[in-house]
Amino acid sequence: QVQLVESGGGLVQAGGSLRLSCAASGRTFSSYGMGWFRQAPGKEREFVACISGSGGRTYYAEYVKGRFTISRDNAENTVYLQMNSLKPEDTAVYSCAATRYGRTILIVQKEYEYWGQGTQVTVSS
Repeated sequence: QVQLVESGGGLVQAGGSLRLSCAASGRTFSSYGMGWFRQAPGKEREFVACISGSGGRTYYAEYVKGRFTISRDNAENTVYLQMNSLKPEDTAVYSCAATRYGRTILIVQKEYEYWGQGTQVTVSS
């Protein structure tokens, strides 16, 4: 069982930056692949970024590539999402998720077994 708790969301102006954190419980964090997803009001939840268990592989959705960076600290059981050059369309609830398939890159939500509650990110124009 893995429990995930996100933090770092808030209100920021367009062009600004935020760093989200996702703290995980458990002693085998490095074996889990981690992902960030987001859901805007009235829209389906969508993939944002993911990282392999070792941190050696990452993958980004096209709409955040070059602006967002996913990273992890396995010693601290934490995954991060650094978000730069934020746009109003980035406004959403951001959730982290964990998959036991830590050696692969997965962008499909159903492959992730554990989810956090989410943190709100609001970008004003």
